[in-house]
Formats: sequence, C-alpha cells, structure tokens
Amino acid sequence: MAAEEHGQTAGEYILHHLTFWQNHKAGNVVDFSVFNYDSLIFSTLIGVLACWALWAAARKATSGVPGRFQAAVEILVEMVDTQAKGIIHNAQSRKLVSPLALTVFIWIFLLNAMDLLPVDLLPWIWGHIYGAAGHDASHAYMRSVPTADLSVTMGLSLSVLLICLYYNVKIKGIGGWAHELVTAPFGTSKNPVLAVIMGVLNLAMQIIEFIAKTVSHGMRLFGNMYAGELIFLLIALMGGAWSLSATGIGLAIGHIVAGFVWATFHLIIITLQAFVFMMLALVYLGQAHDAH
Repeated sequence: MAAEEHGQTAGEYILHHLTFWQNHKAGNVVDFSVFNYDSLIFSTLIGVLACWALWAAARKATSGVPGRFQAAVEILVEMVDTQAKGIIHNAQSRKLVSPLALTVFIWIFLLNAMDLLPVDLLPWIWGHIYGAAGHDASHAYMRSVPTADLSVTMGLSLSVLLICLYYNVKIKGIGGWAHELVTAPFGTSKNPVLAVIMGVLNLAMQIIEFIAKTVSHGMRLFGNMYAGELIFLLIALMGGAWSLSATGIGLAIGHIVAGFVWATFHLIIITLQAFVFMMLALVYLGQAHDAH
C-alpha cells in the first residue's frame, strides 16, 4: 500500500499504517470496549505457533545426537533455567516460573520479529481482501506488530504483576504479605502514632512501586518496538519516492541499504527486548519470594 500508488502524502501513509483494525473508534476518551483485532489475531496465532514449536521439539526429543532444532530449543531451555535458578531459589516455584519465562521470551521474540516483514505486505494483502468483500480498501487498516500496541505490552506486564501478587501471598501468606506492605521499606516504630504514619507511607510506597514496575515493564517494550516500526515506515517512504532520476535512483539505493542495515540492527533489538522483558519478569517474581 505504497504512498505513491494511492496518492497519499507521507503523513497520510504513516498514519494509515499506524492505525489499528478496531471494532469501533474510541475518539479522545479511554474506552475499554475497543478491541484491536489485528493485535489480538496476530498475538493468538503466534502464541499458538510458539507453543506448537515447543511441543514439537519435546515430542521429537531424543537422548542421542540432537537435530538443529532440538539443539536450539535445548540451548534456550538451559539459558532460561539458568537465569531462573540464579534469581528464584524456590525449586517448587521454578516448576511454573521457568516454563513461563521460556514461553514469554519466545512469544515476545516472535511478536517482535513481525516487524521484519515488509511494512506493506500484510496491509496490501488485507486491503485486497477487504476490497473484494465490497468495502472501501482505503479503510483497510492492519498493524502486524502486536508489541507496538500499548494495550498488548501493558496486558503482558499486568499479567506479570498478577503472578507476582499470587506468589507474594503464596510464599509469605496473606498475613505476612500484609505485614510487609506496612513495614517495608521504611520499617516501623514502637510509637503508635509514628507506627500508623510510617505504615501509611510504607503502603503508599509499595503501591507506587508496583505501579511503576508494571508501567515501565510494558512501556519499555512498547516504546522500542513502536520506534522500530516507525523507522521502517520512514525507510519505506524512501523506496516509494524513487524515480528515473539521479535523486530518485539515490533514494531507491538508500532504501535498500537503509532497510538492510536497520533490519540487521533491529534483529538485535527484538532479541534484546524479549530477553529484557523475560529477565524483568524473573526479577519481579524473585522479589515476590524475598522477605523484607
């Protein structure tokens, strides 16, 4: 869906590619009844694909010389398990946390990797399908990178928060965790009045900490992937502006070179962001196991 083909300006082209396929528009207000169909569909399909790949590797695992795919999965499993053992010392908890961390890493990596597809490929396909159904193809919106959707990344970070709350209660007990909420990080006092004041301050700090960790966890992934998606769109505009002139040919060559360089660099980013999200999840779950 190149800008030149449809007479779009650069701004309209970018805006079109950054618009979600939604059930309805929320306008300028927060509306929790709005669903981004593209993010939900791609997240679900890629999640199923990741689970199937891990299942296939486990089903075909052999004690002999492993194949390349099995070897790659074993390296990932060992890497994640090593990180989990270094942070979470409860062996019983690791039975859930280690597979969860592995799933998170692979899932987010694959979601991020959608950014390596040509920016016009899936929107072009969807536009033809949408147009064939009798609709206006110019309204065929499609974003293929779920982690560039703040609702997806915040949903992931909220899920980590809920698991952290679960382990806080499971490991420390409801009474022990409640006591920690009002005594950490500033401690308490034997003076009743000061004890109440410090309890309120401690509780406020604990709530702020939970909120800050959750927001930063989701925003970090979203910010990096959104920026990467935007740069790919800017590079695509260079290719869309080519012509049979010195400047146009230079833009076409620059489009190819910049696209290759950024895709190579972005491959590091998508891997690093998946690893960082997984490691932060492990750190937060490890904190849920620690007593203050």
